[in-house]
Amino acid sequence: MSETGKSGTEPAAAGSRRKFVKSVAAGSALAAGFPSLLRGAAPDAVRRTLTRESRSRQVSPSDRIGLAVIGAGGMGMADVSTALRIPGVELVAACDIFDGRLDAARERYGEDLFTTRDYREVIARDDIDAVIVGTPDHWHQPISVDALRAGKAVYCEKPMVHDIAEGHDLIRAEEESGKVFQVGSQGMSSLGNEKAKELYEAGAIGELNYAEGFWARNDPIGAWQYPIPAGASEETVDWKQFLGPAPDRDYDPLRVFRWRNYRDYGTGVAGDLFVHLFSSLHFVVSSRGPTRIQAAGGLRYWKDGREVPDVLLGVFDYPETEAHPGFNLSLRVNFVDGTSGSTYLRLVGSEGAMDVTWTEVILRKNVAVDPMDAFSQEKMAEAAADEGGLPARVRMLPPAEARYEVERGYRGAHVDHFFNFLEAVRGGPPVLEDAAFGLRAAAPALACNLSYFEDRIVRWDPDAMRLV
Repeated sequence: MSETGKSGTEPAAAGSRRKFVKSVAAGSALAAGFPSLLRGAAPDAVRRTLTRESRSRQVSPSDRIGLAVIGAGGMGMADVSTALRIPGVELVAACDIFDGRLDAARERYGEDLFTTRDYREVIARDDIDAVIVGTPDHWHQPISVDALRAGKAVYCEKPMVHDIAEGHDLIRAEEESGKVFQVGSQGMSSLGNEKAKELYEAGAIGELNYAEGFWARNDPIGAWQYPIPAGASEETVDWKQFLGPAPDRDYDPLRVFRWRNYRDYGTGVAGDLFVHLFSSLHFVVSSRGPTRIQAAGGLRYWKDGREVPDVLLGVFDYPETEAHPGFNLSLRVNFVDGTSGSTYLRLVGSEGAMDVTWTEVILRKNVAVDPMDAFSQEKMAEAAADEGGLPARVRMLPPAEARYEVERGYRGAHVDHFFNFLEAVRGGPPVLEDAAFGLRAAAPALACNLSYFEDRIVRWDPDAMRLV
């Protein structure tokens, strides 16, 4: 990443509490990078464009990557489409429990595409180097573990586990196999997240004390009321294969095609959307996660037989570490939000705040009244006199603003995330969102479900990655 010609090398995380405090102290000097901030500039006075250096290159035949998708639904096939934008990638196989999706995959990618209902036939093939796991959540861990043990690199959709207890077996499989494993929270690889990390580590907002994030939706598809394919039946759907480790029950197409609504297969709004916010936050501030988790919410509108809330709020306590001070986090998802379609992560510090998305960062810095401004000083003295002779208080001007926006034509976080994954498969730099990172993002999200359904506070050890 670069900004108006600057290098895109990611800065290293603060190595100690002392180093972190020094970086905060340096935050005042950071303002020199945009001096108009100190003069109370208009909000639109400081704009920067975030750019990505070209990543196109010639790929030799030996670097060709044979790719397969397991779970050829909406997200799985979106992942395929993105992966194929990276040179040297070929789709070899597709697996799904619904024949209609396999037919659609062959129609799009050719009749030579190998298709099957059984993922074990896919990972047994010698011409496959990497697999995308785009299944319902309850299949993420079992398929990922089997694929790693079969010698395949794995790109697994988030959350990487359906149950927190599944995490350590997946971490072990990654370590023992030596293969690349990456979780699909693509925002981590975005220009927006990378710039936010750079600004945070430079002390741009001072000492972090609070963060918040939200995700708003207000339409049937966003609320998981996906259409049921006309061709779906007990003959065209492998119901037993869909259930897998889940409890046995009679065939129900709603559970197949709207699986996110049911706890046996999905992880609710926390597993689907909170996990994105955790991934970005942990990346930006180099955090391992919270220690205390509590959630509240309810089913407020989409009363269609689903078992999970459509409004959920979570509050989290983050302890002081070598990388960051102690701070609090609040997250919310609302599937009945009239503003709809919006999401962001906000970091609040002692000297400013950042709003972070995958394509934009807005930095706001508080600016004190200039001590050389005689008129303002006189007015502050009058105000102090009116308050019984109290010392003149520091008066804050409206926050000055710096806006960092991605360049026109930016290919997006999804492409960047797959580029990082495939470069690692080819022997390049290791991925950042590996299994340990993935568990530290998934666990506090899934702990929200424990808190909500069991009406209790959940304690989590982010270092040992275990419930307390």
